[in-house]
Parts: sequence; structure tokens; C-alpha cells
Amino acid sequence: MNRLHQFVLIASVIFGSWLGMQAVHESGHVLGCWFTGGKVVRIVLHPLTISRTDYARNPAPLATVWAGPQVGVLLPLALWGLAAAVQMRGAFVLRFFAGFCLIANGAYIAGGATSAIGDCGEMLRHGSPLWLLWLFGLVTVPAGLWLWSGQGKHFGLGEARGTVDRGVTYVALGVFLMLVAIGFLVDGR
Repeated sequence: MNRLHQFVLIASVIFGSWLGMQAVHESGHVLGCWFTGGKVVRIVLHPLTISRTDYARNPAPLATVWAGPQVGVLLPLALWGLAAAVQMRGAFVLRFFAGFCLIANGAYIAGGATSAIGDCGEMLRHGSPLWLLWLFGLVTVPAGLWLWSGQGKHFGLGEARGTVDRGVTYVALGVFLMLVAIGFLVDGR
């Protein structure tokens, strides 16, 4: 039974982190657009596609496009920091999520820079130098890996031998299912 709970925890956290990362990244684009006087017409968070935000009016595209990865790393870090500060049970899940967001956003921006895909193309077209995109990845990816370091025991790895906190496991599963539901609801495809 320990291994089943371990599997549920790990799967829920990994897949939940993917969906959550897309949600906070797109939230950054939305906030960037709104704060610069723009108008969002569509947000796609469907769990079986890559997320995106479409605009009717985007007067500051460079600020809007950079807001995605910036909020996409800073919000998860703040959530984990708060959880750690109050010694919340299961704070390790938010630490993993923050690390996931740092790695995913950093790899996306640095890796997509040379082929100018997605947000990277927008950043480059609107004046961001290539080195800045690489620097973003150079800072965020190692920071995310550092956050992951030593966390295996919470996920039942190593000496924990499959033992995980069942309460945290069920909360992680619930959050994952909630993110799936939100993704189907926020499906502007």
C-alpha cells in the first residue's frame, strides 16, 4: 500500500506541476497585459494542449511576454516561501512545484531563444537581446535543480522506502484533479 500512495503522490505532483506551471505562466501574461492597458480575449489551459493567451489589444508586448515567465517563477517561489515560513505540512510539494516552474520556464526561454519559438520569438522581435533569454535560463534552471535537491525522502525515495505522508498525497491528488477541471473549463480553443 505504501508504494501505491507513493505512486499517487509522485504522479499527482509531477502532472499537477505541469498544469500549475502553465496556469501561473499564463497568469503572468494576463496580468502583464492588464497592467499595460491591454485586453485579453482568450486563455487556453486545456490539459491536453500547450497553454496560451490571446489578446485583442496588447500595447506593451515586451512587458506582457516577459510577465509570463517572471510571474511563472516568482509566484511559485513566493508560495513555497510562505509555506516554508509557516512550516506547513506538505511544503515540500510547493518546493518541488517552485523548482519545476524555474526549470520549465528557464528551459523554455533559453532553449527556445535560438529557434525563436513561442514567447521567445515575441521577446526577440520586440527588442530583448538573445543573451538575456539565455541568462534567464542560466539563472532559473540551476535554481530549480537546487530546490529539488534532497527532496526525494518526502516522495518515498531512498531510505523512506515508499513511505509518504498520506494526507499530503490526497491533497496533491485533489489539487491535480482540480487543475484538470480548471483546464477543461478554461478551454478557449
